[in-house]
Formats: sequence, structure tokens, C-alpha cells
Amino acid sequence: QVQLVESGGGLVQPGGSLRLSCAASGFSFSSYDMAWYWQPPGKQREPIAIITGSGTTNYFNAMKGRLVISRDNAKNTVTLDMSSLKPEDTGVYYCNAEEVVGPGMYWGQGTQVTVSS
Repeated sequence: QVQLVESGGGLVQPGGSLRLSCAASGFSFSSYDMAWYWQPPGKQREPIAIITGSGTTNYFNAMKGRLVISRDNAKNTVTLDMSSLKPEDTGVYYCNAEEVVGPGMYWGQGTQVTVSS
């Protein structure tokens, strides 16, 4: 059974940092690109960071420069380190797995991040 389980969300003050983690199971982790998506309140989900199986990273949108995505293929985990958080970063953060060659795509249940004083 495929599972992506996010953790690490919560309430953080503006300017603070947060680490999100995603534990994967049930599929060949190293054969998948892993990504983090962000869905702000009332808006569509969008990608913010991606890492390939070999560790190549790419970042998107206004959070670029404040994010670091990493993965541990031995532990089947992917993390997202976020810094200098702003109230507009508030939203639900989702872990995503997409098979490099093949149709597989999986989502975690999401973790809420609220940036507020």
C-alpha cells in the first residue's frame, strides 16, 4: 500500500523556520521525483520544490530562495526546510511522488502551515 505521510506543519511566527518531512512507503522511492506543493487558502495547489532521484533540485514561485528540499533514498524520506516565513506562506503543504518513467503519482494528505504572530 502506497503511503506518503507528511509531518512538521504547525503555527510559526513571521520570520521563523520550519521543517516538513514526508515518509514514503509502498513504492520504489528512488525511481520517483519527489516534490512539495503548496495550496494557499482558497487557491489552487502549486509546486514549490522538486528533487529527482539523483538529487537534482528545482524551486518555483515566490518562495524560491527560502526553501531547501532534500531526500534520503535509504530512509525513503523527503524534507522541506523553509525559512524567513511570511504570513502569505500560510497554507496546506503536500508531498508528491511522480514516477520518472511510468504513470505512478501519489499524494500525501497534506500538512497545515500557518504563519502568524
